[in-house]
Amino acid sequence: MLRIRLRRVGKKGRPYYRIVVTEQRTPRDGAYIDGIGHYDPMADPPAVTLNEERAVAWLRKGAQPSDPVRRIFNYNDIFSKVHPDKVISDERAD
Repeated sequence: MLRIRLRRVGKKGRPYYRIVVTEQRTPRDGAYIDGIGHYDPMADPPAVTLNEERAVAWLRKGAQPSDPVRRIFNYNDIFSKVHPDKVISDERAD
């Protein structure tokens, strides 16, 4: 299964991550299929650069995001671009 996850790069004590598409069983810093963005948690506020078109394309192909990537995608509103007809609401219909 394809997974969208973070790949750590950078120095010790100064993490920097690439958002990559990879096979689920590969190591965290192993080979990857496609790089779709960067995440810098040390910036204030944390900096995210993301190629939204490629992220949406991989999600439509069935790639599953890891939990940290899912939070990044929610913050950048990527899931609404994958399924624009589905409106996610916190309110319940009576």
